[in-house]
Amino acid sequence: MKIGIQTQTPQFFPDLCDVVRLFFGEGSAVADGEPCDATLRHTHVEADGLWLERCELSGGEPIACERRAQAVHGGLTEKRLLKRVVKLCCYDLMKRLTGRQPPWGALTGIRPTRLLYAQMEAGDSLEQAERALRDTFDLSQEKAALLREIIVSQRGIVERAPQDVDVYVGIPFCTTRCAYCSFSSGEIGDGHLVEPYLCALFDEIDAARALMDEAGLRLRAVYVGGGTPTALTAVQLARLLARVTRAFPGARELTVEAGRPDTLDADKLRALRDAGVGRISINPQTMNDATLQAIGRAHTARDICEAFALARSLGFDNVNMDVIAALPGETPDDFLRTLEQIRDLAPESLTVHTLAVKRSSRLHERGYRPTGEEDARRMVDMGLQAAHGMGMRAYYLYRQKYMAGNLENVGYALPGCACAYNVDIMEETTSILALGAGGISKRVQEDAQLRIRRAPNVSNIEQYIARVGEMAQRKRALFLEDTL
Repeated sequence: MKIGIQTQTPQFFPDLCDVVRLFFGEGSAVADGEPCDATLRHTHVEADGLWLERCELSGGEPIACERRAQAVHGGLTEKRLLKRVVKLCCYDLMKRLTGRQPPWGALTGIRPTRLLYAQMEAGDSLEQAERALRDTFDLSQEKAALLREIIVSQRGIVERAPQDVDVYVGIPFCTTRCAYCSFSSGEIGDGHLVEPYLCALFDEIDAARALMDEAGLRLRAVYVGGGTPTALTAVQLARLLARVTRAFPGARELTVEAGRPDTLDADKLRALRDAGVGRISINPQTMNDATLQAIGRAHTARDICEAFALARSLGFDNVNMDVIAALPGETPDDFLRTLEQIRDLAPESLTVHTLAVKRSSRLHERGYRPTGEEDARRMVDMGLQAAHGMGMRAYYLYRQKYMAGNLENVGYALPGCACAYNVDIMEETTSILALGAGGISKRVQEDAQLRIRRAPNVSNIEQYIARVGEMAQRKRALFLEDTL
């Protein structure tokens, strides 16, 4: 079904589209005047200190819903609350039209935990905050319970120390590009860009160290990601880690994504271990060989098991594994077999992603449509049950556009094994110095309200190499200027 959206307040057009997509999927919301099956008309009126929102659907039997709310004026608060009442009005209409309740109710944002934290900062208990979210946004009981579990898991990890900073180091190379990938990375090919890239990256590392000293920043966590950092040779990887640990000593955690088993061997794992890396990821995505081939992964399920066993033999005792629900052609039974094999390996943490078909991915270019909503939901529920069965609890969550079933990505971990960097970046509680092509640095400042500024690095590898000095200057401007 395609619904044309007509609103007298154009700034709400994207928000109305987001709500329609919750019920009818990608491509279901179109601009007024485009071919459609029905038209949604939104009006906004303020009178007697109240906002009155009305959404009416024509194209069949007309139906309408209204929402009233106390008008609030002033900056970001007005914008946020007005957007909320507009979306809730549209949600009421779509729910009435379809008779469906999406698992996340009316929520379309990336970080739903923020709403719980906001309620608690306003004086609610965790239980009261959870109830308020269910009542306001029509969350399912299961999703509300998942958010509560995450808040409990984050106790002792979430911090808001203004001088703390995480460092992210990006290696934008992979041996092959996965069909679902939309990251700023390139296939390593003959490797001719690797050495120039590392030289530029080392310059940015030195500049970041100097910036930390000048700005009085205190290191919290270091995360080396990508791409696939272990696509580098063992010698290159050792050089990188030596430079990173020399520039940023004393981190409470050092994580390296060693995600592709086809990039791992004993020499690379020893380089990680000898550099003091305490947490690594070995990511199967699936344990189904046919699916691995279909999505462009140049390894088998057996390779995953062998890489995991090798890491264990070399002393790694904090290993994360990623899986993706709703991969092309997979059924809930396929996903269950993947989870059973991961249970047998017994990693310390498990990240359950829901497939998101991003516009820049090869899946989107091929016109792939995600798995049906019900199957996707079953797989995500299986992931939760499997993690709980291994003694893990959810500790971070985020949502993305274009996800199958409008679901979520969740990180689970055994007690004491949660990744602080993942919490910091998802909850946006800690500033981040992001180094390398495609990295986005964030400065988190909290006064009357939480405010965040960003400084992106260019994504193109060649441009990053040529302009690395400019990237360093962007971070200096971000962290040494006091005005926001």
